[in-house]
Amino acid sequence: MNGRPEQFSAQPNELLVERLRDGLGLTGTKVGCDTGQCGTCVVRLDGRSVKSCLVLTASAAGGEVATIEGETTRGGELSGLQEALRQEHGTQCGFCTPGMVMALGELVDSTAGGQAPTEPEIREWLTGNLCRCTGYHSVVRGVQRACAAARAEAPAGVGEPAAVTASTAAGQEV
Repeated sequence: MNGRPEQFSAQPNELLVERLRDGLGLTGTKVGCDTGQCGTCVVRLDGRSVKSCLVLTASAAGGEVATIEGETTRGGELSGLQEALRQEHGTQCGFCTPGMVMALGELVDSTAGGQAPTEPEIREWLTGNLCRCTGYHSVVRGVQRACAAARAEAPAGVGEPAAVTASTAAGQEV
Protein backbone atom coordinates (compact mmCIF):
# COMPACT_ATOMS: atom_id res chain seq x y z
CA MET A 1 0.00 0.00 0.00
CA ASN A 2 1.69 3.18 -1.21
CA GLY A 3 5.04 1.40 -1.08
CA ARG A 4 4.57 -0.07 2.40
CA PRO A 5 3.56 -3.65 3.19
CA GLU A 6 0.10 -4.13 4.72
CA GLN A 7 -1.29 -7.35 6.09
CA PHE A 8 -4.94 -7.89 6.99
CA SER A 9 -7.87 -10.26 6.56
CA ALA A 10 -10.72 -9.34 4.25
CA GLN A 11 -14.23 -10.64 3.82
CA PRO A 12 -14.79 -12.38 0.46
CA ASN A 13 -17.17 -9.63 -0.69
CA GLU A 14 -15.20 -6.64 0.64
CA LEU A 15 -14.49 -4.01 -1.98
CA LEU A 16 -11.06 -2.43 -2.20
CA VAL A 17 -12.54 1.05 -1.72
CA GLU A 18 -14.06 -0.12 1.59
CA ARG A 19 -10.72 -1.48 2.80
CA LEU A 20 -8.92 1.71 1.81
CA ARG A 21 -11.37 4.12 3.41
CA ASP A 22 -12.80 2.18 6.36
CA GLY A 23 -10.02 -0.29 7.11
CA LEU A 24 -6.91 1.78 6.42
CA GLY A 25 -8.20 5.34 6.82
CA LEU A 26 -7.11 6.35 3.31
CA THR A 27 -10.07 8.62 2.68
CA GLY A 28 -8.60 10.43 -0.31
CA THR A 29 -10.12 7.66 -2.42
CA LYS A 30 -13.72 8.80 -2.75
CA VAL A 31 -16.98 6.89 -3.09
CA GLY A 32 -19.23 8.51 -5.65
CA CYS A 33 -21.51 6.18 -7.53
CA ASP A 34 -20.63 2.68 -6.26
CA THR A 35 -21.09 1.41 -9.82
CA GLY A 36 -17.78 2.26 -11.54
CA GLN A 37 -19.23 5.14 -13.53
CA CYS A 38 -17.78 8.27 -11.91
CA GLY A 39 -14.08 7.50 -11.34
CA THR A 40 -13.77 9.12 -7.91
CA CYS A 41 -12.48 5.82 -6.49
CA VAL A 42 -9.64 5.27 -8.99
CA VAL A 43 -6.41 3.89 -7.54
CA ARG A 44 -3.51 2.15 -9.21
CA LEU A 45 -3.16 -1.59 -8.85
CA ASP A 46 0.20 -2.84 -10.11
CA GLY A 47 0.65 0.40 -12.04
CA ARG A 48 -2.72 0.34 -13.80
CA SER A 49 -5.62 2.59 -12.88
CA VAL A 50 -8.64 0.67 -11.60
CA LYS A 51 -11.95 1.65 -10.06
CA SER A 52 -11.64 0.39 -6.50
CA CYS A 53 -15.42 0.16 -6.08
CA LEU A 54 -15.33 -2.67 -8.63
CA VAL A 55 -12.30 -4.56 -7.25
CA LEU A 56 -12.54 -7.08 -4.46
CA THR A 57 -9.92 -6.56 -1.77
CA ALA A 58 -8.94 -10.23 -2.01
CA SER A 59 -8.18 -9.88 -5.73
CA ALA A 60 -5.63 -7.16 -4.93
CA ALA A 61 -3.74 -9.46 -2.55
CA GLY A 62 -0.04 -9.47 -3.34
CA GLY A 63 -0.40 -6.47 -5.62
CA GLU A 64 0.94 -2.96 -5.28
CA VAL A 65 -1.84 -0.50 -4.52
CA ALA A 66 -1.21 3.22 -4.86
CA THR A 67 -3.68 5.81 -3.62
CA ILE A 68 -3.75 9.58 -3.78
CA GLU A 69 -2.12 9.69 -0.35
CA GLY A 70 0.99 8.16 -1.92
CA GLU A 71 1.26 10.79 -4.66
CA THR A 72 2.82 13.60 -2.66
CA THR A 73 6.49 13.54 -1.80
CA ARG A 74 7.73 12.83 1.72
CA GLY A 75 8.20 16.57 2.12
CA GLY A 76 4.55 17.15 1.26
CA GLU A 77 5.23 18.52 -2.22
CA LEU A 78 2.66 17.87 -4.92
CA SER A 79 3.40 15.42 -7.72
CA GLY A 80 4.10 16.90 -11.14
CA LEU A 81 0.54 16.21 -12.29
CA GLN A 82 -0.99 17.65 -9.14
CA GLU A 83 1.09 20.82 -9.49
CA ALA A 84 0.20 21.14 -13.18
CA LEU A 85 -3.50 20.77 -12.40
CA ARG A 86 -3.14 23.42 -9.69
CA GLN A 87 -1.38 25.81 -12.04
CA GLU A 88 -4.02 25.33 -14.75
CA HIS A 89 -6.94 25.54 -12.29
CA GLY A 90 -7.86 21.93 -13.08
CA THR A 91 -9.51 21.43 -9.71
CA GLN A 92 -12.48 23.24 -8.30
CA CYS A 93 -14.51 21.43 -5.68
CA GLY A 94 -11.85 18.69 -5.60
CA PHE A 95 -14.15 15.69 -5.15
CA CYS A 96 -13.16 14.10 -8.46
CA THR A 97 -9.51 15.19 -8.27
CA PRO A 98 -8.00 12.18 -6.45
CA GLY A 99 -9.48 9.74 -8.98
CA MET A 100 -8.43 11.92 -11.89
CA VAL A 101 -4.88 12.25 -10.58
CA MET A 102 -4.60 8.48 -10.19
CA ALA A 103 -6.04 7.75 -13.66
CA LEU A 104 -4.24 10.56 -15.48
CA GLY A 105 -0.99 9.80 -13.67
CA GLU A 106 -0.84 6.55 -15.61
CA LEU A 107 -1.18 8.52 -18.86
CA VAL A 108 1.51 11.02 -17.86
CA ASP A 109 3.86 8.21 -16.80
CA SER A 110 3.31 6.33 -20.06
CA THR A 111 4.23 9.35 -22.17
CA ALA A 112 7.25 10.57 -20.16
CA GLY A 113 9.74 9.18 -22.64
CA GLY A 114 7.73 9.60 -25.81
CA GLN A 115 5.28 11.71 -27.68
CA ALA A 116 2.79 13.89 -25.82
CA PRO A 117 -0.82 12.78 -25.95
CA THR A 118 -3.11 14.85 -28.12
CA GLU A 119 -6.07 16.72 -26.67
CA PRO A 120 -8.51 14.08 -28.03
CA GLU A 121 -6.38 11.32 -26.46
CA ILE A 122 -6.43 13.09 -23.09
CA ARG A 123 -10.20 13.56 -23.33
CA GLU A 124 -10.62 9.89 -24.22
CA TRP A 125 -8.55 8.95 -21.15
CA LEU A 126 -10.88 11.13 -19.05
CA THR A 127 -14.07 9.34 -20.15
CA GLY A 128 -14.19 7.27 -16.96
CA ASN A 129 -13.85 10.28 -14.64
CA LEU A 130 -16.81 12.61 -14.17
CA CYS A 131 -16.36 16.23 -13.14
CA ARG A 132 -19.21 18.68 -12.71
CA CYS A 133 -17.11 21.77 -12.06
CA THR A 134 -14.23 22.23 -14.50
CA GLY A 135 -15.64 21.46 -17.92
CA TYR A 136 -12.38 19.49 -18.40
CA HIS A 137 -10.64 22.28 -20.37
CA SER A 138 -8.34 23.19 -17.49
CA VAL A 139 -7.78 19.50 -16.69
CA VAL A 140 -6.64 18.88 -20.27
CA ARG A 141 -4.25 21.86 -20.05
CA GLY A 142 -2.92 20.50 -16.76
CA VAL A 143 -2.24 17.10 -18.28
CA GLN A 144 -0.51 18.72 -21.24
CA ARG A 145 1.67 20.73 -18.84
CA ALA A 146 2.48 17.64 -16.77
CA CYS A 147 3.35 15.60 -19.86
CA ALA A 148 5.65 18.35 -21.13
CA ALA A 149 7.39 18.50 -17.75
CA ALA A 150 7.70 14.70 -17.60
CA ARG A 151 9.24 14.60 -21.08
CA ALA A 152 11.70 17.35 -20.11
CA GLU A 153 12.79 15.29 -17.10
CA ALA A 154 13.22 12.05 -19.08
CA PRO A 155 16.87 11.12 -19.75
CA ALA A 156 18.14 12.16 -23.17
CA GLY A 157 17.37 9.60 -25.81
CA VAL A 158 14.47 7.99 -23.96
CA GLY A 159 11.58 7.55 -26.35
CA GLU A 160 13.67 8.57 -29.36
CA PRO A 161 14.43 6.07 -32.11
CA ALA A 162 17.93 4.66 -31.90
CA ALA A 163 20.35 5.64 -34.62
CA VAL A 164 21.36 2.53 -36.51
CA THR A 165 24.05 2.26 -39.12
CA ALA A 166 25.03 -0.77 -41.08
CA SER A 167 27.98 -1.46 -43.31
CA THR A 168 28.14 -3.35 -46.56
CA ALA A 169 30.75 -6.00 -47.18
CA ALA A 170 32.79 -3.29 -48.91
CA GLY A 171 32.77 -1.17 -45.74
CA GLN A 172 30.32 1.46 -46.99
CA GLU A 173 27.79 2.83 -44.51
CA VAL A 174 24.12 2.45 -45.41
